Parts: sequence; structure tokens; C-alpha cells
Amino acid sequence: NTQISGQGLDVNKLDVDVLEQIHQMGGLQLVMPQAFAKTDCGALADTGRTVVEFNLTGESVELPIMGGKTYNAMTFNGQVPGPTLRVTQGDVVQMTLVIPADEVTGHGNDMHASQMSATYFDSVNPGETSQYCYIAESAGVFKYHCSGVHLAGMDQHVL
Repeated sequence: NTQISGQGLDVNKLDVDVLEQIHQMGGLQLVMPQAFAKTDCGALADTGRTVVEFNLTGESVELPIMGGKTYNAMTFNGQVPGPTLRVTQGDVVQMTLVIPADEVTGHGNDMHASQMSATYFDSVNPGETSQYCYIAESAGVFKYHCSGVHLAGMDQHVL
């Protein structure tokens, strides 16, 4: 089960002896759930699961809008919204993002269904390609959008 649930802990309401006992036992270690681990595409390809390739090109495109005007959009595969990816729960998603060499800005990709930390999504610069994989564990409908820890103007990409 990849759904994360937990309980709040108000340290102010704890007995000081309890905190000391935890300290004496070696303290607490926080462990990231497996769903949030960076996933090795090669290792997942050997699991026997169905691998669904999802190839995206990040590019800036001038799109028509109402009133005969145009909008400079940062797109996936030249469209807004980007293409739909449909998989079966348990499939491996292999996402490849290509940024053409003549693109004016870097792009990134954050697929909420991957349940991976945003720190794995960095700017993919013009002329570069990036790939990651994950197991589609949670059923549902999820969005994906441009993302990147070091991507200037990332909020403009999403908007």
C-alpha cells in the first residue's frame, strides 16, 4: 500500500522521560517509503512487468487563443494539456523527456502518480534528454506538469 498515513506527535505534550527514553534507545530514524525512492529503469525492466514508454518533447509553441490572438505556451509534444498516458496498475512507466537543441528554455517533468520526491526532477536543458521509471502503484487520475528544482520560471511553465 503506497498511501502514506501517520499520526501527529506534539513534543510539547510528551513527558520529558519519554523523550529521554527514546534518546537512550538510539533515537528515531526516518525512513523514506519505497514509493519515494528513485527507481532504476534497468532493474524494473527485468521484473516481468509490462513497461509502458511515455515519450515527451518539451517545447515552446505559439498557440492560438480566443479573439484571434496567440499565446506562447511551454508544452509537452506541442500541446496543452500534454498527451494522456494510460496504464494499468502495476505497470512500469518509463518516461523520457527530450528537449530539442533549438528550444529557448529548459523543461522538467513531475508526474504526481510516480509519488517520487520533486528532488528527482531537475531542469532538462536544450539538447538534453532525461529518463526515469516508476511502478504505477496507485489507481486514479493524476496530473503531470513541468517541474525542476533548478528551473528558472518553473511556475510560468505550470501556469
